Amino acid sequence: MSSIIDQRSRLSPAARAFVSTPLRMLIGGAWIESESDRVLTVTDPATGLPVTTVPAATRADVDRAVAAARRAFEGAWSTFRPVQRERLLLKLADLLERHADEFAELETLDNGKLLVMARHGDVTIAIDSLRYMAGWATKIEGTTITPSFAYVPGMQFCSQTLREPVGVIGQIIPWNFPLVMAVWKIAPALAAGCTVVLKPAEDTPLTALRLGQLICEAGFPDGVVNIVTGAAEPGAGLVEHPDVDKIAFTGSTAVGQIIQRQAALTMKRLSLELGGKSPVVILKDADLAGAIQGAAQAVFFNHGQVCTAGSRLLVERPIYDAVVDGLADIASNMNLGSGFDGGSHMGPLISAKQRARVQRYLELGQSEGARLVAGGTPDTRAGFFFKPAVFADTRPHMTIYREEIFGPILAVTPFDDIAEASALANDTSYGLGASIWTNDLAAANRMVRTLKAGSVWVNCHNLLDPAVPFGGYKMSGYGVELGHAVTDLYTQSKSVTMALG
Repeated sequence: MSSIIDQRSRLSPAARAFVSTPLRMLIGGAWIESESDRVLTVTDPATGLPVTTVPAATRADVDRAVAAARRAFEGAWSTFRPVQRERLLLKLADLLERHADEFAELETLDNGKLLVMARHGDVTIAIDSLRYMAGWATKIEGTTITPSFAYVPGMQFCSQTLREPVGVIGQIIPWNFPLVMAVWKIAPALAAGCTVVLKPAEDTPLTALRLGQLICEAGFPDGVVNIVTGAAEPGAGLVEHPDVDKIAFTGSTAVGQIIQRQAALTMKRLSLELGGKSPVVILKDADLAGAIQGAAQAVFFNHGQVCTAGSRLLVERPIYDAVVDGLADIASNMNLGSGFDGGSHMGPLISAKQRARVQRYLELGQSEGARLVAGGTPDTRAGFFFKPAVFADTRPHMTIYREEIFGPILAVTPFDDIAEASALANDTSYGLGASIWTNDLAAANRMVRTLKAGSVWVNCHNLLDPAVPFGGYKMSGYGVELGHAVTDLYTQSKSVTMALG
């Protein structure tokens, strides 16, 4: 253990200062401990060493946070004009940009992802998303209608619809993109005039809490954004709380189903962005080298811990062997290491629990008859590293083909024609993402219309932009995030009819 480097020593002074003391929750504009005084240890997944502690919130803490959000929603925040909300979000984006390097370091320490990806991917996307959503604050509109009330002859009427904020929003986010997920939840809610109680994942609370400090610095009224940390208890408290108007959740389908059942008791609004088992389809005419690299990136990006990870690869038979060999070569030559090391291609998984889960799928793939062509040997260093694995000749009945793994394991399956490819791609309970790799524009367009997925990419994968809607089909959830569509998640329509005489 003494040979393991405590990665806090690799942080900038600002980031090191942030994690040097136990952290607190943000409730009603104040930074407080949990009522229970219990804490959770935040662990560096690259070393397994403790980083700091955060409060383990109780339901009583959730009650305080929801009450603060309700006071803000009905009080100071309700008086802010749309342009004022826009300016505050833009100021928050400027502050985040000023501290971008610090946030990237915290994300790498907390989550294990590569520093270059955290800085030029996650933090940049978060900044861009804040600025994009700020613009919607002044552009939420209703409609005017000329009704035809036949049962009131001789009278004239005018009707209109108003878009009003839903109210207090409980937001529960995952650990794979902590900062981006926090911003994607908070920004549209605030643009619409709602208030928020955010619960970050218990494994990765650091950037959410640091963002909370910037929210206070930007000048948002007390209680507009509240952040409670902990495991399942505060999440369940938000879902079951009678004064929370809506739950916005990103995470696994299994937890989403629990939330859906519990939310029914108080008839909360819900938006659920859940799991996936996304197919990547390579047609025989595709640019072979580019498709192989793209397929590798689709499944190994962020260590496979992505809801749209291209974990099922469908390859037209004439190029099947070449694609399998190319992916096996890429997987076998990936350097695993700390996200702070410039030579690392892949960092650790988020936790020992997640590594054990991924290892179980590796063993299932072998026991069910898939052909392992890369990976499979354990990584014995400290931390939660897992060597990327590629299975060939997988079949639809196999567990690694059907279940979301959330790790760097790829299942490859051959097909003989486009009709078979579409059938295989859609043979899943999920429908979040899919990609097609081909130089045949007609074939791409035909396939796009057959795939049951909320996002379909052609000759690319996992590209997300604040302006492009993102949501799922089937058991991947409902409620479209990003783009104009996200304003519908945080506003409700009121119809008003006036008699004109």
